[in-house]
Amino acid sequence: MWDALRLILLAASFAFVGAGSGLTVPAGFEIFTVAALPGARELAALPNGDLIAGSTGADVYLVRGAESGAAATVSVLAHLPDARASGVAYSQKRHELFVGTENAVYAATYAPGAERLHGDPAAVTRVRTGGIPAGSDGDVHLTTSVAFDDASDTLYVSVGSSCNACTEIDGTRASIFAMRPDGSDKRKIAKRIRNAIALAIDPQTHALWAGDAGQDDLPFGHPYDFLDNVSSHHGVADYGWPDCEENRHPYVSGASCGGTVAPLVELPPYATIVGATFYPRAPNGRFAFPQTYRGGLFATAHGSWHRTNLGAYATAPMVAFVAMRDGSPATPVNWNDPHAQWTAFVSGFQSAFGRSGRPTGIAVGSEGSLFVADAAAGVIYRVRPKQ
Repeated sequence: MWDALRLILLAASFAFVGAGSGLTVPAGFEIFTVAALPGARELAALPNGDLIAGSTGADVYLVRGAESGAAATVSVLAHLPDARASGVAYSQKRHELFVGTENAVYAATYAPGAERLHGDPAAVTRVRTGGIPAGSDGDVHLTTSVAFDDASDTLYVSVGSSCNACTEIDGTRASIFAMRPDGSDKRKIAKRIRNAIALAIDPQTHALWAGDAGQDDLPFGHPYDFLDNVSSHHGVADYGWPDCEENRHPYVSGASCGGTVAPLVELPPYATIVGATFYPRAPNGRFAFPQTYRGGLFATAHGSWHRTNLGAYATAPMVAFVAMRDGSPATPVNWNDPHAQWTAFVSGFQSAFGRSGRPTGIAVGSEGSLFVADAAAGVIYRVRPKQ
């Protein structure tokens, strides 16, 4: 079925437009569906108004006209030699695309406006190079996320864990790395971080932020999911998984949590943060957001599979907004309330009857629009102020 859909995309491209059915955004904004793309994951915005989208398969897609028209067109930009080409990042300075797959990170030259990459993608680093612990619980995370900072010429790579809760034997898993664009000078900057799918560069401070999905099978309602400034920690930041969570709280008897990180932003448990992006402090596009949102952090929450005693999903999918001030959350963390630091920006993905979607990737376009991928609904949404 997927192969047939891919052929349709290649032959004709989708042109799909409409209001985001059932979704709500704050007063003064509007949301529209601008492209159909089943399995869309992370998004990277290009300076000409196009987007690059990773996917749950081995293809990376070009979404043309995402900013400029009522509907965008979708085509396959590259077919990777590895599955789960979900992580994407673009360097405007280097004109280079980076793609994280299950087993590697690939790089290729790309000029905005071109139909294809300039040459075949080449692996710059390998991940998941070791084994899985004996007796693993089988909760193996297979995506690799990437972010690129043009100011420091640094590529960041995050690799999910091989389990829900275990001691890894593969040093590349449950970790975040920094390296040169060609994969050299590779160094670990975060460890024991279960599944940091969301990576975002603050364009003002050039700090790397990561959003993590916490472990399951703890007392219901814990641990909180979080966003944190990884760059603010010296050496290798230790996030404590699976022994320590939240405010250095031990969930394993005898665990030593004093040296672990207490993250800066907390979201509800099971939120499952998949994407994150900062809104520019000084946007100059036609669809620039109001001052309230400038410099803030947007994050996509995929939502939980956990259910309450009444059978409802415990945490709904959404796009959350975190106001920032001088590189830190405007509202300090409240360890008794994981709802205190953020507001829902896009909601309505879930009702009493089920779910209409689960947001994944997120990016700010060249003209100021906010784009949100939805892997479950198979679309990309565009949010912008009403004109």
